[in-house]
Amino acid sequence: MQKSFDYRTLIPTLSAVAALLVHLLVPNSPKYTQKQVPYFTIALIIIIAVTLVIAFASLFNERLRKKYAFKSWFIATFILFLNLLNLATLKLMILQSIYFPSPDRILKVYVEEWPFLLKCLGYSLRLLATGYLIGAVLGISTGIMVGWSKKWSYWVNPLIKLVGPIPSTAWVPIALVTFPTSFQASVFLIALAVWFPTTVLTSSGISNVQNAYFEVSSTLGARTIQKIFKVALPAAMPSIFIGIFNGTSASFITLMTAEMLGVKFGIGWYINWQREMLSYANVYAGLIVIALTFSLIITLMFRIRDRVLGWQKGVIKW
Repeated sequence: MQKSFDYRTLIPTLSAVAALLVHLLVPNSPKYTQKQVPYFTIALIIIIAVTLVIAFASLFNERLRKKYAFKSWFIATFILFLNLLNLATLKLMILQSIYFPSPDRILKVYVEEWPFLLKCLGYSLRLLATGYLIGAVLGISTGIMVGWSKKWSYWVNPLIKLVGPIPSTAWVPIALVTFPTSFQASVFLIALAVWFPTTVLTSSGISNVQNAYFEVSSTLGARTIQKIFKVALPAAMPSIFIGIFNGTSASFITLMTAEMLGVKFGIGWYINWQREMLSYANVYAGLIVIALTFSLIITLMFRIRDRVLGWQKGVIKW
């Protein structure tokens, strides 16, 4: 196999080497008196090793080489950002250390408190999954009924227009006194946040399906239930996924709000707790966990959408 080299595959490694040299050669600020394990140094060495391995592997894999070369500038810029943050905190103390901790202190949180962070993340994911599934199922069901039946639309549409636009977080006072536990109240709020956009986009997708599809299915002898699940629902899938994605974003916001108001052992609760204790290294560690987790969930949902709506490739530009 012919080897091929792209100089861009070495850019992340060079950025990490530069960050390591700056970190080792520039002395810490005299104001910084805390003794730290060199977590940032270890992290940079690991980054250098990993990027070198990927760059070497890309010599034998054209797909990996193109993908890694394309992302190389972004990765290098992110490492540069860490380098600048380290300079502004640990080295020069330009930023207030109590509110802007150094990368060393943030990494220390992961090393020392990872079991508790995982526990909090597990509680958050359990709460999110419960509320999200209830909201998505009810939203799709309501959307099908409203989009298919004029009778259901007559009774349910006014309720959707009245209740739906109200942010789910505005229902917090009512939910807390209505449900026996804060967990159940939070599940209700998350489900409500997912239900509204899913219902609206599902009903819109169902009602906009071309009548020719139903006429053909009637000619073939399809019953009403078959028209709904074999014709209307597949045709409305693009709109349904848009509603689900909108509901996902709303559920993330509602989850954090609910946890900060009363649910224990979630990531939102952890961040609020650490903020009250002025442990901002833990706050940033929690925020990073949230960012990575939610990004992973969104990526997974896009993969599912791409699989379900594979027939759209080449027809609609995503």
